[in-house]
Amino acid sequence: MKSIPISLTCLLTLAGCQAVPDRLPQAEPAPAAACYFPTSAEGALKTSVDVLIEEGFTLSSTDTTLGLISASRERALQGYYDPYDNAYGYGRGMRVFGGLGFGRGGSGVGIGLGGIGFGGGVGQQPVEVERVSLLVSDAHIRISRDIRRFDHVGDLRESYSASNADFCQRFQTSFEQRVPATRTPL
Repeated sequence: MKSIPISLTCLLTLAGCQAVPDRLPQAEPAPAAACYFPTSAEGALKTSVDVLIEEGFTLSSTDTTLGLISASRERALQGYYDPYDNAYGYGRGMRVFGGLGFGRGGSGVGIGLGGIGFGGGVGQQPVEVERVSLLVSDAHIRISRDIRRFDHVGDLRESYSASNADFCQRFQTSFEQRVPATRTPL
């Protein structure tokens, strides 16, 4: 009988521990029903762009053949508290060369500095970036929105889907106010 090497046995054991996800990734929470609404307006793509610009968004990209619009806006977060900022007990966001370390060996004391940059984030503001994507067709508009929050050093701290009914209803109301009423001949 042939012997099986230990590394192969360990590999087979670990392969048996692999878990397959029970579902594909999805937006959590799911987009609100108000984020998908019918439209029969001519020039819906241009009207959607106008509404986004009026709301303070900057266009990131558009594809008129697909009817896709991507836009974003950002705002400074005054007094944003980062729950992870002081998680390990070293300073409220103070970074010197990316990190600071102290050590004590058998008969001596050492200090080490590592990383790149000095005092990253000093004087910078935490920001919130809101991204919106619209899919505009002849029959309907679909809205997708997400929000990301970055701390004062530019590290991502929060990210979530924000396709809620409030935002989508406000967009729909602004959109419908800009679209001229269609009249049927008598």
